Formats: sequence, C-alpha cells, structure tokens
Amino acid sequence: MNVPHTVKPEAAIRGPVLTFTGDPFKQAPDEVMVYEPDGIVAFGGGKITHFGPAEVIEKQLPPDIEITNYGPDSLISAGFLDSHVHFPQTPMIGAFGEQLLDWLNTYTFPMERRYADKTFASAVAKMFLNECLKNGITTSCVYCTVYPQSVDALFEEADRLGMRIAGGKVMMDRNAPDYLLDTAQTSYEESKALIEKWHGHNRIMYAITPRFAPTSSPEQLAVAGALWDEYPDCYMQTHIAENLEEIEWVKSLFPERKGYLDVYDHYGLCRPRAVFGHGIHLTEDELCTMHQTGSAIAHCPTSNFFLGSGFFNARLAMQEERPVRVGIGTDLGAGTS
Repeated sequence: MNVPHTVKPEAAIRGPVLTFTGDPFKQAPDEVMVYEPDGIVAFGGGKITHFGPAEVIEKQLPPDIEITNYGPDSLISAGFLDSHVHFPQTPMIGAFGEQLLDWLNTYTFPMERRYADKTFASAVAKMFLNECLKNGITTSCVYCTVYPQSVDALFEEADRLGMRIAGGKVMMDRNAPDYLLDTAQTSYEESKALIEKWHGHNRIMYAITPRFAPTSSPEQLAVAGALWDEYPDCYMQTHIAENLEEIEWVKSLFPERKGYLDVYDHYGLCRPRAVFGHGIHLTEDELCTMHQTGSAIAHCPTSNFFLGSGFFNARLAMQEERPVRVGIGTDLGAGTS
C-alpha cells in the first residue's frame, strides 16, 4: 500500500504499522486490516505523504530526511478519536456507587464548580490532554463546564500542543445546583463569544453543548438551535437515552414531544455534526431519525457498564437498512481510566 504524495515530506517514522481500508463492523476484519511489519509513514505540511513497506518507501524519500525507527516491539497506527469525554471529570475518575442522576449530583456537579477557577481549569486541561496523548488519543469531542474560562483553558492547551479538539461550554439553565446554572440568554451570548474566538483557530473546533434535555429549558434548547443555524459548521454535542430513569424524566419535562430524541429534533438539533452521547435505549423510530438526519451516537462502553446504564447494541444501531453513525467515547469520570 503506497500513499500518493504531492507534498514534500519533512520527517518519517518506521516500525510495524496497522491501518484499515474499511469499517471492520461492516466487513470481516481481515478484509479491511492492513498490517505492515516494517513500514514507513512520512509526513509533511500536516499530511501523510508516503506509507508502505520500508524497503520501498525509503528509496522514495529525500536522502537527508530524518526517520525515527521505533523498532519491532512498537505498533504505529492512526490516532484514536474520543467522540465523547468530559475533561472536568479527570480528578474524579472511578467515582463509584451511584447510577446516573445521583452520580451527577453527588460527584460531578460539585467537581465542576471548581472550574470557575481558571488556574485550576488550566492545570486539569494540561493533565487531561497529556493523558490523551499517552493513550494515543489525538482528537476528542470534549465537554467543558458552564464556565467559559474552562473552555479557554482547554483550547489554550490544545492549541499549544497542536491537537485537533472540538469542545464547548455546557449550557444548563435548570435542574442543577444554582452555582452551575446559566440562562438561555447568557448561554447563547457566552457560547457565541467562544465560537467567534476559537472555532476554526488552527485545529480547534467548537461544539455547541447543551448538557442534556433535563438541564435545559425549552428556551435554552431553542437558542442552541438558533446558534447552530448561525454557525452551521460547528458541532453539537449532548446526551441521550443513557438511563431508563432519565428517559422517564424527559417524558415528564416534555410531555408534548413523542420521545427523547424528538425533543432535540424539535429544536433543530438533529443533523450532521450532531453527536449524541450514549444512546443505549433509543427506540427503532429514534434510530431511523438518527439515520435520516445524519446524526451520530458516541458509544461509551466503560461508562455504560460502570454506572449500570445498560448495553448499547452497536450492530443494531449500524444495521444495513438504516445505518447510524457510531463512534467510541471514554466519557471519563464514569469509568476506571
């Protein structure tokens, strides 16, 4: 396998390389997996310029290019993409003993209060992103907190490291502690200011982030949809159908809507670039809507089992008649690493 190149290579790495030519959920893994026991990956201008067997590629590279050889005990692969993660939960990894709603009130919300302090937020952002890189995660879709300074802290460090990060300020104007609440108007204004400041800056992308339907009023969900209309190349991230008790709560808060996903769809939040965390208990109709709107699910297996939320059937979600886009997320605090 040789990648055609139009950009001059600046550096290269050598060692065993694993890559894929297709989706191993949809084809047999051995049909789409490419393993090169001694390969070279060369890059320049932020792009891969060459890839293939070392004995072939080495002859195509400039004689003075630096090639870092990682040796036969390593494995080179594409960076991993974490499609759903809460960086403020870094200090509370492994907080155990509750299901979702009690877990939020007992552990998560008190921790998020500390991110009003920019210095604290910056220290955690640095630790979080370093841990991502140690684990091969080069791109993440990240929840910050309601405080705009927590977003600045994350993006400043990601920009320094040259990482591709999508993230956003949590929008949350009800059913949470007073110290974490914004309003529909302030969430719009603060999110808009962050989009203007950060979206498209180097490798930074903004994700409009209503936490989940129970913590946003209808007015706030409406402004989230309006904001996305203004900046359609942003992402949108939120949670859906993680826990059965949560689903019943949404029904009581939005009795006029036909289901959980319909709440988001009503406010214009189902479309391409929408990333819905968990989606364990989505109905067949909701999966069809996901497919029709181009929305995606971020599957968080460690978190789902850690909090006893349930089993997400990825193959059902991706079935051929109406495939839904599915990514993998760590979620973070609701897990062990």
